[in-house]
Amino acid sequence: MTSRRSTLRHARRTGRNRTDPYERERKFVRLDLKAAEENGVFSGYASIFGKADLGGDRVEPGAFTDCLAARGVAGIKMLFQHDPAEPIGVWRDIREDATGLHVTGQLMPDVARAREVLSLMRAGALDGLSIGFRTVKGRTDARTGIRHLAMIDLWEISIVTFPMLPDARVEQVKRSPWQAAGDTERSTAAAIRRAAAAMR
Repeated sequence: MTSRRSTLRHARRTGRNRTDPYERERKFVRLDLKAAEENGVFSGYASIFGKADLGGDRVEPGAFTDCLAARGVAGIKMLFQHDPAEPIGVWRDIREDATGLHVTGQLMPDVARAREVLSLMRAGALDGLSIGFRTVKGRTDARTGIRHLAMIDLWEISIVTFPMLPDARVEQVKRSPWQAAGDTERSTAAAIRRAAAAMR
């Protein structure tokens, strides 16, 4: 009989949630915050094709094609830390290119958490994206143990703390006009304290 401890170890390694009846999974990538401009819009890669992540999964080119055609950009949610109770913005563009899954999103100025997230992103305290998905088609290489994901049903993309695929990066984060310059340090410090307390 599989122990709870071994099940949890397996879940951490693979990104699977064994208690989720939809068998949704998560994959993390890094943010690279290089610019801050006017309106809180950010862009970059949520997934990189052809490179194995720390969980031993490799997303293949075209893995998102069918899902994006069926759901459209509006069908993919932007969440904070994969929490369905914490939507923080909208995705303006999601597309596959030769590198991976390129995304452009916008944090919503009327959402308090979105303002905190932008402060943390600009301060470098939040530097990860994570896709929440269900594997539709995949195979595991018996020699390497790498799981090749050929078709993915993408549900959401979250801004998160810890990345799993360091090579995928956000190219730009634009500065928000709804955050006063004098509030930045106080807001960032408070959000970091809350995030640290939640992780204890």
